[in-house]
Amino acid sequence: MKRFFGLIILLVIAAVCGVWFMLNQKGTSDYSIPIPGKASTLTKVTGLAGSEKMELFADKEIMEILERKENLDIDVKKAGSVEMVRMTPRAQDFLWPANRVNLEYYQETHSDVMRSADIFNSPIVLYSWDIVTDALIKNAIVQQRDSIYYVIDLPKLLELITAKKTWKDIGLEQLYGKIMIRSTDPAKSNSGNMFAALIANTLNKGEMVTQESIKEVLPRLNTFFARLGHMEHSSSVLFNMFLQQGAGAYPIIVGYENQLLEFANAHEETLPLLTSKVRILYPFPTVWASHPFIALSKKGVKLMEALKNEKIYELAWKKHGFRSGLSGGKSDPSVFKIPGIPKEINGVMQTPSASVMNMITESLLPLSGIK
Repeated sequence: MKRFFGLIILLVIAAVCGVWFMLNQKGTSDYSIPIPGKASTLTKVTGLAGSEKMELFADKEIMEILERKENLDIDVKKAGSVEMVRMTPRAQDFLWPANRVNLEYYQETHSDVMRSADIFNSPIVLYSWDIVTDALIKNAIVQQRDSIYYVIDLPKLLELITAKKTWKDIGLEQLYGKIMIRSTDPAKSNSGNMFAALIANTLNKGEMVTQESIKEVLPRLNTFFARLGHMEHSSSVLFNMFLQQGAGAYPIIVGYENQLLEFANAHEETLPLLTSKVRILYPFPTVWASHPFIALSKKGVKLMEALKNEKIYELAWKKHGFRSGLSGGKSDPSVFKIPGIPKEINGVMQTPSASVMNMITESLLPLSGIK
């Protein structure tokens, strides 16, 4: 009976994910958010944002604040964080990628940055399933502390992947194939790019890679990512595939902390499955993915300042899982019905410099089919 109930819940979440995925895929990279009831006196602001922030722009409460209080009409299109800072610039008022490395790269290669500011922050996490997490705990790779799951031995997990060990080798008879972590394309998507930074540092014995040490690490890093096969271009696409296809196809994926929190808030009917089956694993240490807003015009600056609204910070956390980094308990995990969310992220590894990250990205371009 329990298995039947679990199957029903899984079918429900698959259906919800499918609808959510199709809505989020409208227009692919030209996905725009129409805002109802726009007045002709509103100032139109156009820009690009990473897929992880598109639901923010679809949030009626947030859009009403920007409309009514700031008189802004936002026309935003989805683009990969790494892609948007590397593409030929078009007429945009702003870019909103994830991670300061992308900001630094854009500043080094373009001269049109008027102002910038970090608006939100998200730690890079791994998403997995109950049976996979239990096997990783038995193999001393994951540890549970106060209901929070931490990846305490990432080097050991990487060794298992490098040695081409199977799930069966670590006692997980239910899953077929080799142990693998699925990631987005690091040459297009920031979550994959930040994961590459985390892996590079881990391969460098836990030390941040530099221009000197990266040369030794790159061959092993390329080998690791080459084994992943097809990599999705978008964090939201990968996360939806994870939820839709389950542990058999996606045992472990890389993502942002906010993705599960946002999905659970929007689809409370899936909570029974999410709380019983899905696990958030926090690498210890992990890396932060900041969300720097890059203003390219005066209109872009106006939107950037408008986003620093206390109410928007509050809504961004409660409804979308974005941490503001402000004091005063703005990141209280008790507002969520999802367990295992730490109030603070303490185990953090420094991200390599923009020049080193560029070397990493350039070395991984052939895996993306980009020359």
